[in-house]
Amino acid sequence: MPKDFTVPLTRIIKELSLETEYMPVNPDEILISSMDVNRPGLELTGYLDFFDNTRIQILGNTEHAFLERFSKEQHSHVVEKIFEFKPPVVIIARSIEPSSELKAAAEKYRVPILRSSDTTSSLSAALVSYLNVELAPRITRHGVLVEVYGEGILLIGDSGVGKSETAIELIKRGHRLIADDAVEIRKVSRKSLVGSSPENIRHFIELRGIGIINARRIFGMGAVKLTEKIDMVINLEIWDNSKVYDRMGMDSEFMEILGIEVPVLTIPVKPGRNLAIIIEVAAMNNRQKKMGYNAAKELLSSLGMDSSTIEENVSKNTIEWV
Repeated sequence: MPKDFTVPLTRIIKELSLETEYMPVNPDEILISSMDVNRPGLELTGYLDFFDNTRIQILGNTEHAFLERFSKEQHSHVVEKIFEFKPPVVIIARSIEPSSELKAAAEKYRVPILRSSDTTSSLSAALVSYLNVELAPRITRHGVLVEVYGEGILLIGDSGVGKSETAIELIKRGHRLIADDAVEIRKVSRKSLVGSSPENIRHFIELRGIGIINARRIFGMGAVKLTEKIDMVINLEIWDNSKVYDRMGMDSEFMEILGIEVPVLTIPVKPGRNLAIIIEVAAMNNRQKKMGYNAAKELLSSLGMDSSTIEENVSKNTIEWV
């Protein structure tokens, strides 16, 4: 069963620089659980059949102007009907001063009122973007997440295969570390996964024989990053002589993470292989594939080989170069 996540109102206030107009309780105790926000339109006309009281309510110029058309009694009746559902918070855009009727309804039903200087559209976009990350479905995977040439590379494999050592070499070559050992992966959209490190182990790397090091303090702020989109998974495994590894790269394999397919490569590890350079090339090649270019297909096509024959021979590892 999927776990529901929440974010305290305090963090939203800090993130969006909101001004508190009325706060009945400690904002740490108010937990937001819905990624969606709502601008009450039909609700102001009295249609509340599908009103979702878990959503943050946003009021802007349009809503304010509409309420100003009512008499005080009507104004009070309309806002009370909405506040009866006790939404988690009402945010007023453009720093508009809330009406006395709105304040009275908020105090009666103990609903917080916040204000923002942003336009309604900007406020809604920023709030949805923030909530999509904070409330996104997530899992934690054992691995290392690094940024290589702008590509987010998730290194996975058995303990001791060399993930952390490879990450150190990549950092020395100018790339950046996001997470070591535990990678928290969030599904921020239907197509995007974002990885980060749990806060309590952020920037730390475990190196067998040395111990724990702090990558930020040793290599500087330019060597670390808080989050990164996951563009590719690389599985590091000890070289197995009985196994046939892909030598052509004709077709991409994928790994499903939180319902999203991510390209995956298996790279065998043995003494003498420079994994950092191999991963750099894999990152650049993955970017080329996303742009529609496949070097193996171009080479084999230039040799006049039929695509179906190529795929059959590749699967048997019997490509003949002529």
